[in-house]
Amino acid sequence: MPLFLSGQLSRRGWLSLAAASATLPWAATPARAAAPARASPIRLPPLPLRERRLGNGLQVISLANQATASVSIQVWYRVGSKDDPAGRSGFAHLFEHLMFKRTQHMPNEMFDRLTEDVGGQNNAFTAEDMTVYQNEVPFNHLERLLWAEAERLVHLQVDQASFESERKVVVEELRERVLADPYGRLFNALPAQGFEVHPYRRPGIGNEADLNAATLADVQQFHTTYYRPDNAVLVVVGDFDPPQLDAWVDRYFAPLRAPQAAIPRVQAVEPPRAQDGRVALTAPNVPLPAVALLWKGPRASHADAAALRVASALLSNGDSSRLNEALVHDTQMAQAVGFSADLYAEAGLLGAYAIAANGQPLARLEAALLAQIQRLAASGPDAAEMDKVRTQLLTSTLSARQTPQGLADAIGNAVLLLGEARMADETLQRLQAVSAADVQRVLKQHVLQTRRMTVEYTQAAA
Repeated sequence: MPLFLSGQLSRRGWLSLAAASATLPWAATPARAAAPARASPIRLPPLPLRERRLGNGLQVISLANQATASVSIQVWYRVGSKDDPAGRSGFAHLFEHLMFKRTQHMPNEMFDRLTEDVGGQNNAFTAEDMTVYQNEVPFNHLERLLWAEAERLVHLQVDQASFESERKVVVEELRERVLADPYGRLFNALPAQGFEVHPYRRPGIGNEADLNAATLADVQQFHTTYYRPDNAVLVVVGDFDPPQLDAWVDRYFAPLRAPQAAIPRVQAVEPPRAQDGRVALTAPNVPLPAVALLWKGPRASHADAAALRVASALLSNGDSSRLNEALVHDTQMAQAVGFSADLYAEAGLLGAYAIAANGQPLARLEAALLAQIQRLAASGPDAAEMDKVRTQLLTSTLSARQTPQGLADAIGNAVLLLGEARMADETLQRLQAVSAADVQRVLKQHVLQTRRMTVEYTQAAA
């Protein structure tokens, strides 16, 4: 179970950032055998990226690969749930749904016809810092997808009926994934408890009152404000001819005009937490109480991001991870546990949680969570444990890059979260460079030596 429900909200279902992590087996033993020699680092050539920027500000990044017969066309917009208008939480996600509606030259749901009907696929997701539209089709359909993405960028036409229909879809998703799930309200509320100032504290899926208050005029204003070529990154990966791609991009995207008005940007800066806090939340239909511990973390581009990712994996990825071994299997204090390092473009949130089992008091669960974090920070993982974690994280990352869409995802995330496309290569090197001492240091620096917010979650009184 992911710690935060503030990850990727997809048109076709909830996508959790945490769910992409690999399973990491580990079992504690009283004494460990001599550790094997550390595996040699994987040396990969840099991705042969081609980058250009059009006169209207559109950033274009492409990677040709004739080893595949398909091509991924993605448009990454620098607008996410942090940019939801005041009183309109969930609006960026709602708008993502509306981008599949009618344009001046396309009927509703035309993207399904252009992709699925030729053996391809399409999807989209909204996260804190971005909204992304993804297509993968046979290579000979590249031109029409480029035309279609440019078309909905500039000629989207949403009527009241389409707006009402998609709002109902999003409200139903909120009810199903947050309100009906016994722990949905807890995880949905954690960003608001972890962040104090930054709009990352607002849930990406929004709330029903804000969604129902949205108007068609809000849609039109949002599209004009954020859906513009100088706020977009076009990523194309797969089987294509580079000069032909350039010609098509020039044909369909270069004529688009960027508005004169500046793009609004979030100005809030999240401060360090000044003191520990504690809050009690209640909800109906909570079968077992739960506790969550939250710490403010660094942004995704921070030098400690890779070490925090490894620390998170050591603590909670897989049934045999440290928290699972100690709290679920050995002591049977918890039904479920987790640790997450959610690092965004401007700030981050670190957290641990446990759902009680066997009538365990929350104070004991809280102490047990902290004890395992302190244990890892004090003694660190041994060489074998580190090699296993690194290998599985690298395997997961490299496996995702075996498809055009996976490579495009890596490039887009590098641009929007880390600032440069080349960071897709650098991320792999930083992950391999993480040492046991780094894990100890980042847990001490970003968790144990900082203030935290404790959230207790129990059944609401009848």
